[in-house]
Amino acid sequence: MPASSAVPATERSRPAGTIARLKIPPAPPTDRRDAVDAYHGERIVDPYRWLEDAGSTEVRRWTAAQNERTRSALDALPARAAIRDRLGALLSAGTVGAPHAVGGRLFHVRRRGADRQGILYVRDGADGADRALIDPGAMDPDGLAALDWWYPSLDGRLVAYGLSRGGDELSTLHVRDVTLGDDLPDRIPYTQRASVAWTADGFYYTVHPMPGAVPPGEEHYHRRVRFHALGEDPRRDPLVFGEGRAKEDILQLRGSPDGRRVLIMAAHGWTRNDVYLLDRTDASPIVIHEGIEAMSEGLFGGDRLWLRTNEGAPNFRIVAVDPRDPSPRRWETVIAEGEDPIESFTVTRDRIVVHTLRGAASRLAVWTSSGIFERELPLEALGTVEGPHADARGNAVTYAFTTFLLPGVAVVADARDGSVREVARLELPARAAGAAAILVDQVSYPSRDGTPVTMFLVHRSDVPPQGDVPTVLSGYGGFSVARTPAFNAGVTWWVEAGGLYALANLRGGSERGESWHRAGMLQNKQRVFDDFIGAAQALVARGWTSPQRLGIEGGSNGGLLVGAALAQRPDLFAAVGCRVPLLDMLRFQGFRIARFWIPEYGSSEDPVAFRWLRRYSPYHNVAPGRGYPALLLTTAEGDSRVDPMHARKMAALLQSFQDDPPVLLRVDRDAGHGVGKPLHLQRDDLADLWSFFAWRLCGEDGMLGLR
Repeated sequence: MPASSAVPATERSRPAGTIARLKIPPAPPTDRRDAVDAYHGERIVDPYRWLEDAGSTEVRRWTAAQNERTRSALDALPARAAIRDRLGALLSAGTVGAPHAVGGRLFHVRRRGADRQGILYVRDGADGADRALIDPGAMDPDGLAALDWWYPSLDGRLVAYGLSRGGDELSTLHVRDVTLGDDLPDRIPYTQRASVAWTADGFYYTVHPMPGAVPPGEEHYHRRVRFHALGEDPRRDPLVFGEGRAKEDILQLRGSPDGRRVLIMAAHGWTRNDVYLLDRTDASPIVIHEGIEAMSEGLFGGDRLWLRTNEGAPNFRIVAVDPRDPSPRRWETVIAEGEDPIESFTVTRDRIVVHTLRGAASRLAVWTSSGIFERELPLEALGTVEGPHADARGNAVTYAFTTFLLPGVAVVADARDGSVREVARLELPARAAGAAAILVDQVSYPSRDGTPVTMFLVHRSDVPPQGDVPTVLSGYGGFSVARTPAFNAGVTWWVEAGGLYALANLRGGSERGESWHRAGMLQNKQRVFDDFIGAAQALVARGWTSPQRLGIEGGSNGGLLVGAALAQRPDLFAAVGCRVPLLDMLRFQGFRIARFWIPEYGSSEDPVAFRWLRRYSPYHNVAPGRGYPALLLTTAEGDSRVDPMHARKMAALLQSFQDDPPVLLRVDRDAGHGVGKPLHLQRDDLADLWSFFAWRLCGEDGMLGLR
């Protein structure tokens, strides 16, 4: 790892012009209680193992003291109230998701104005008015109920949907009559992140086991496919698929438009899956492909099954499959692998609509069902497509689109002629008269090993590279997730106020296809951190900013990213926002749903994987005397994905090393990993994060010298 520079922490934490320092209470005292583990011959000491026990009274008291200290610091910032107000105005622009056209109806989720959660609307016919169909806010006066997922029936008369509370995503499945607006008696619990495929008389669905049916701690695993006939007791729903398979399999379903067939995709991580075809006239699913190192996902259209697959094509290709003989030797490649990776696709009656990435930004193109390119669908800027979706029996294709500067637009296009009709367009509230325009640039820089990596830069037109621009750098780099241009209210405020926002397209994502993903997973994970550190170095070298003005932020796997960057190059940053992070990479696999992620990270249970995890695990690679930047760690008790123990233990460890710059911890009670967070909590979370950056990078007035 690169050595730390000798710049004293106190100098790095004080940008030029900082006014009187904010007085922060000292961190709550934390007992060190060493636990010792032996990993493949190496002795590892864990001084804060006791903070893993969220249910203990002692941990709850400690957490409350940490929250009180963090609130006293952030609430005292003079600029926080103004930042919070502007963020509230920006968030009032709302959100809109990709519509689905089914049975002559148009369904889409939208959050308007002060709505605390997204609402599922339905529109009867092309010219109908939006009607609220499922409003979680009407079900919960606290605004904590959330719509997790939804699937219209084949004729659009019913919708199966998942509802959870407090961000835990532990959905209960309900079925709503679209015409009447009432729920049917059918109610199925333990349908976290469910997948649903409708038939004429019911639906196939994925579900977790009932409590007590599996060993304690495994309730989030062992997904199964069952069939539910409407009106029947769900406790008697027959098991269709999953028995005897690995407990970590991730199951997804796709149904045919006639309800006869179901595609079952059983993924082992993010690099391979097994695919099966269930014909309701047969007894059991038949194999499409099994045991090969490839990912395939599909849908039905016409008399064929269509697959997007990277079998023999790292950037993916689209193949047509005869459901009567679906073996790979009979696949017909209709759209060959190209230079731009295929992110997703859909099919209409006689067209294929393909979503690709070029330079980490979305493109949409229409092809005939025989594989002839026809046209691109217009996208107004560098941005991100959600979808596309289509009813395979019609001509409409639907999608949503967002950019750094556009909160969202929902679109219905005609695949035959490319004509476009907007369902909804969101507008930002006005900025000050005469405010400078905002620019979006894309640049390339070399990583440590010479690999070129791209990065988006967002800034006001009157903010040039001048060596001291307050800058926040973000990234993700994992799980084949592409970081593409999308709207974020916090980023918009930061840029409006005169800061620079940078988004790096790191290895581990899907920006350049499956090869780019594999180049940043397992034993290659350090390349992701090198890419991110290289982005920071490029921002400094090219005259944009300095380490005293540079902050980094990331969540979940991105929280691991910024945690590793903090541990490896503390000299390079002045502030770190680390959200719902993984940080103890030797014990991560034993908590919540983390065994799903072993194919991406490896596990310390494996002696080979232990070596690379030990080298970069942030919790195990920080040490006294290195002068770490200011750190804001945020997590949530209701997080069903990443256990809050990571943030608690890291906060305690770093607080034992230093009191200034501060290490702050905030643990939310009525929230989870981020999904389903109501509007007022989104606003307050963003106000904390961006006022923290403004304080640490610009001084305690925190307004970036607005001009």
